[in-house]
Amino acid sequence: MNPIQTLWFYFSSYPFVRYAFVVGLLISLCASLLGVTLVLKRFSFIGDGLSHVAFGAMAVATVANLTNQMVIVLPVTMLSAILLLRTGQNTRIKGDAAVAMISVGALAVGYMLINVFSKSANIAGDVCSTLFGSISILTLKASDVWLCVVLSVIVIVLFLAFYHKIFAVTFDESFAAATGMKTNAYNLLIAVITAMIIVLAMNLVGSLLISALIIFPALSAMRLFRSFRSVIVCSAVISVICAAVGIILSILCSTPVGSTIVCADIVVFFGFSIAARLTGRTE
Repeated sequence: MNPIQTLWFYFSSYPFVRYAFVVGLLISLCASLLGVTLVLKRFSFIGDGLSHVAFGAMAVATVANLTNQMVIVLPVTMLSAILLLRTGQNTRIKGDAAVAMISVGALAVGYMLINVFSKSANIAGDVCSTLFGSISILTLKASDVWLCVVLSVIVIVLFLAFYHKIFAVTFDESFAAATGMKTNAYNLLIAVITAMIIVLAMNLVGSLLISALIIFPALSAMRLFRSFRSVIVCSAVISVICAAVGIILSILCSTPVGSTIVCADIVVFFGFSIAARLTGRTE
């Protein structure tokens, strides 16, 4: 057994490493499932906007000294997802403008609250950790892991239960509406599930890197595959593998967990792009 393997087996004997793996892989799986739909519907900007909203909500929870920040972060992010969807349908305020208003506003208010009311001696470090991820994924408690498991199961069950509806809304929303399908309701479902994924991913990659976790696996899979199901399966496999590799490398090399996972996603994306060119599958 080489030194790297010995070191890894040594680390994996600790519960916090196993917790990080469970949470990291579940979050990556959930993000990859919705990522394909968000990219195809050009809703990927919503993920970026909601991540900023989640940062603002987390700032409020931090200032209020709440031990369980999910009490504020999850409902606020879900409400913002609904608001973004409704506002984006307003002809006077286009979708991209609505996302810009809500996301930038939440980011500014959150940063102001932390600076004005926070009692922490290292405000810059706290903000940086929240935006870009930190070692919090390696300091999870059993209760945090169970919460992630429950929310992840809800996301996966909802996606599988409404798979055909999501497929219809993704590829031809106008036709789906003409057949009598309640497209607004399913768009709302997609937005709410996305909000849940954003909140789950905050501890893994930070609020500014969440979009990468959603978008890169989907784009990589689209380089080589064309069918919706094939792209989703490939995206899920890519996302889970990159998360596992990123967590392992971050522990062994003492690098930021979120950034390491995103870098692994970027490497895979370029690899798939090269493979697509070699196989003549470029558009």
